[in-house]
Amino acid sequence: MKTIIEKHYKIFITLMLGFMFVVSVLNARNDSAIFDETAHIGAGYSYVTEGEMRLNPEHPPLIKDLAGIPLRFLGLNFDVKDKSFWTGNIDGKWDAGQWEAGKYLLYGAGNDADRIIFWARFPIILISLLLGYFIFRWTRELAGVLAGLFALALYAFDPNILGHNHFVTTDIGIAAFITFFFYYFLQFIKRPSWKNVLQAGIFMGLVQLAKFSSLMTFPIFAMILVIYPLVKLKANENISRFRILGEYMGKGILIFSISMIIVWGVYAINTHNTSKETMAEIIDFNFPERDNDNVKNLYTNKSLHFLNENSITRPLSTYGVGIGYVFRRVSGGNGAYFLGQVSSIATPKYFPVVFLIKEPLVSLFLMLSALIISLLCFFKNIFRKKNVILSEMSPRHEVERSNPIRFLDSLRSLTMTYLRHNIASTAMFSFVVLYSYLSITGNLNIGLRHLFPIFPFIFILTAKIIFDFIKRHRRDEAMPRLYSIVLLILVLILIVQTISAYPSYMSYFNESVGGPKNGYKLVTDSNADWGQDLKRLKLFLEEHPEIKNIRVDYFGGGDLDYYLGENNYIKWWDSKRPVENGWYAISTNFLEGSIYSKEKPDEQTYRWLAGKKPVYQVGTSIFIYHITDAK
Repeated sequence: MKTIIEKHYKIFITLMLGFMFVVSVLNARNDSAIFDETAHIGAGYSYVTEGEMRLNPEHPPLIKDLAGIPLRFLGLNFDVKDKSFWTGNIDGKWDAGQWEAGKYLLYGAGNDADRIIFWARFPIILISLLLGYFIFRWTRELAGVLAGLFALALYAFDPNILGHNHFVTTDIGIAAFITFFFYYFLQFIKRPSWKNVLQAGIFMGLVQLAKFSSLMTFPIFAMILVIYPLVKLKANENISRFRILGEYMGKGILIFSISMIIVWGVYAINTHNTSKETMAEIIDFNFPERDNDNVKNLYTNKSLHFLNENSITRPLSTYGVGIGYVFRRVSGGNGAYFLGQVSSIATPKYFPVVFLIKEPLVSLFLMLSALIISLLCFFKNIFRKKNVILSEMSPRHEVERSNPIRFLDSLRSLTMTYLRHNIASTAMFSFVVLYSYLSITGNLNIGLRHLFPIFPFIFILTAKIIFDFIKRHRRDEAMPRLYSIVLLILVLILIVQTISAYPSYMSYFNESVGGPKNGYKLVTDSNADWGQDLKRLKLFLEEHPEIKNIRVDYFGGGDLDYYLGENNYIKWWDSKRPVENGWYAISTNFLEGSIYSKEKPDEQTYRWLAGKKPVYQVGTSIFIYHITDAK
């Protein structure tokens, strides 16, 4: 018998996605440009107007294209002729131009920056809503309508998702397209029809066009492609499993081939005006041939130049440059403040700690509960199978009872049966483990947003495990009802806590560390301060006319002259001396990074502020100090 929620599930979907839409639009209007958006917005607009990918080669073009398309209809000024950011003459660096181009488009060409930022963000919001619907749809197929609504609630009311789903970055985009790809790939795995081959190929191409971290899906793609044909039930016993495996492998190669056609096509559209000479300069900058000590670099240079020789293959040389750029970026690390230290060398505890202090406590409890349930069921099934096998053996067969061969054979059969019926869960869990491992052991501590690709799978698996557990206890009518009430209460607590945290979603931290206004004490960067509060600083100063000539050290993608007026503030930085009496506005990213830096002497840092309490906290990321005893 269906519950009221199940009967009217579409209303609940509309309410949850409607909440996401309203909050996201408000944040898109009220948050100033964050640091990375300067590069992404400028690059995206240049792709759709100039047909070249000179800017921001670190990421594929899809998400930036989607952000740039609405801007074509705004009648913007963006004359790239003879601009240093376009000719590559900024300190001899091709990649430096992406920041200058973005600043020029937003603040230097006479355009309305806020209008540009909002409409560039709008497609990202739509992608996040589509992802929410997919999470519901997939979970419903796996575990029912209630489980689908539960998974959607975990996603729609996750403050970290709400904090980033309106920014022009690749984080929400890659989470969405990885989810779409896995869904359609697993449709192919269950039914390898030509239609499903085509759909899987298209979405495999799209996920590669969203972000280069999509390459992490390939090992899971290969693993499932091999495993499932070996465990699936055969329609005809006369058909060899190796024949089935061959069919899957052949169609898997076709899926990859289709994906590369999609990649080539989108890159071709985005690079149709790129000349051979321009591309050669970009290749040589990223992979200098003179670096003879690096054999990989040398061969990469020659391979990309080979692709660049022909206009047909030139788009793939651009794709190759992007992949190489990412590997270089990851190996170089990312300087950030974390637990009282500033370092560009990653630590394995970064992502586990950040996950535990930034995810809502209710969500963490539910995820932990699902993990415990899953482990208990796993060991219970193993011991149950072992006892069944032993009970079937007569006392005469004591030798057999001590022989593990039959048990292991039965365990193999149990594993095959599990994989046959739970291939989707296996694929999702495998990707979560692989991606988590590579993130933890990698050298790029760039914030919780880096883990977004595994969030949809965590939400789906959590919902499936919990609701499967409830279904197994249906014989006792009181228990499912009790579990349902507990889950409803927990979801309501999550909703209330998330709503009460508005608008501090990007800098959200849970209650264990004191909430959004205190999380910066443990970690900064895109976890706490990405430049989102400059417009709030402008409003703050308008409300406090007594504050004159404030000294500002701002981290982010906003422009101080544009929002504050060039005569209304004094540009400041940590090593500027002498320290003066008066008002200061300092971004927490700069503040913590300076105070805890071991490379700078005291006279070049903000350590003189370490013992002083700020007068105000604008948003969560800008501190206001009033200094009267400067020395």
